[in-house]
Amino acid sequence: MSIKNFVYILILISSSLCTAQDTQKRYTLEECISIALKNNLELRSSKIREQSAVINLKQSKANLLPSMNGSYNIGVNNGRSIDPFTNDFINQKLTFSNANLNLNAVVFNGFRLLNSVKQQKMNAKAANMEVEQERQNLVLSVTLAYLQVLNSRDVLQLNKQRLTATKNQLKIQKDLYDEGRSNPADYTDLLGQKAIDETSILSSQIVLNNAKLSLTRLLNFDGEIDVDANVVLLNLGKYNLTSQEVYQQALSGLATFKARELRVEAAKKGMNVAKAQYIPEVSVFGQVNTNYSSAAETFTQVGSSIVETGDFVTINSQNIPVLREQNSFSSKQIPYLDQFENNLNSVMGVSVRIPLFNGFRAKNNVALEKVKVEESLVALERTQIEIKNTIKQVHFDMEAAFARYQSFQKQVEAFERSFRVNETRFNSGVSNFLAYITSKNNLESARINLSNAKYSYVLRVKVLEYYRGQTF
Repeated sequence: MSIKNFVYILILISSSLCTAQDTQKRYTLEECISIALKNNLELRSSKIREQSAVINLKQSKANLLPSMNGSYNIGVNNGRSIDPFTNDFINQKLTFSNANLNLNAVVFNGFRLLNSVKQQKMNAKAANMEVEQERQNLVLSVTLAYLQVLNSRDVLQLNKQRLTATKNQLKIQKDLYDEGRSNPADYTDLLGQKAIDETSILSSQIVLNNAKLSLTRLLNFDGEIDVDANVVLLNLGKYNLTSQEVYQQALSGLATFKARELRVEAAKKGMNVAKAQYIPEVSVFGQVNTNYSSAAETFTQVGSSIVETGDFVTINSQNIPVLREQNSFSSKQIPYLDQFENNLNSVMGVSVRIPLFNGFRAKNNVALEKVKVEESLVALERTQIEIKNTIKQVHFDMEAAFARYQSFQKQVEAFERSFRVNETRFNSGVSNFLAYITSKNNLESARINLSNAKYSYVLRVKVLEYYRGQTF
């Protein structure tokens, strides 16, 4: 198969794809942004991290409440043991049980808990700002990818128009060629130009497909997507803000800066939390205990009798036995709930924990928190410098793109006039093919350059607006 036929086949395939795509729904920029905000995995991850920060904040507040814990156990003991009811040694099988309830409340601990709440509150706000930062980044990325699709599609359309013009000219030259009224080389050169234009269309189609894939990845969209250029308004007026003005607005409006500043404040509160380890902790406590033993019994007198003790006294040389009265008792096991009620006891008190020496743990923890503060300050400063330099670069590129856009506008106007003259002269046989094709290529290249410059300028304006904290 010749290269020429191969190109024709690819053109037919591309045309079929384009025909199929014409039936697809075309999404507006707002629809694409909405899909991305719903599906993008990075944004969803940042929201999950925000949920963790909110839970940590709730827990830090809950730590202010007293702690209460209870315990209950029951078991069987064999052999020699201590009766939990009488505290006597016994040697028998018994069932035992006990229960207790403990309450502990921190009265003062150097404001560690309060500062921890403030720290987690800052972290939660920072996480919220980071979600907003991710959202702003995503909106910007989708907008730029969307505009890149539009740019690629416009370039493809210009290449198609170039091919259409070449085909029209080829038809004219074929009639002249068949009639023998033109240079045969002009006709064959146009055939070569037609093949070049077809190849340019293929290249433009590839660029367009890649741009659509980039947009689809950002949207986490299952399937192909096409854009609607009719609802996109491109502001091609001169951008009037300086890079310094953009940066000043970015400092107050960009979520990135707010998140970094909140992380600094959170780190400072973390240092206050660590310093609380130097301060004594005062707390109050209370305890309620009770127990049960199967060996516990109650005894009830049921009668009495006179019995010999085994001793005797001698009266008149006669041994007389000693008698005593002996009471008779019946035993009864004390019920489970009665023992729990009877054995109830409580404890209350105040506890003071004084840090005397802990292996320099408190000192090193404070030092580590100071390092975190320094790290957060450096991260904030680095972000400020990076964004400031980025704004300067983007602003410079924006001005250069606007200058190129104005220059290409003039080029297109000049080459359009030149091409009309050269096309008329070529069709009349006054001019040669070289002058015609040079004029045609100059015009088409200028149009493509104008389209690229237009979108290059708009893209950079969108980036600057993003840094100003503007939504799209």
